[in-house]
Amino acid sequence: MEPMGNDMQEMMDHLKSHVTYPATKQDIWMACNNMSHVPEDHRKTFMDKVPDGTYNSAEDVMKAAGMM
Repeated sequence: MEPMGNDMQEMMDHLKSHVTYPATKQDIWMACNNMSHVPEDHRKTFMDKVPDGTYNSAEDVMKAAGMM
């Protein structure tokens, strides 16, 4: 299931405020996994789009996931 609307905005806000950069995909997954109010399948779909690597900002993550 594709993350939509409020869930996607919530994930983007979370990336900006709850992830310490630089961060690996694993670091991001651990931070995003704490978002229990966002359905797990939405979190997984988003993280499946993020390639392995190290990211310097939320914007880098969103670009890599094709969200920007």
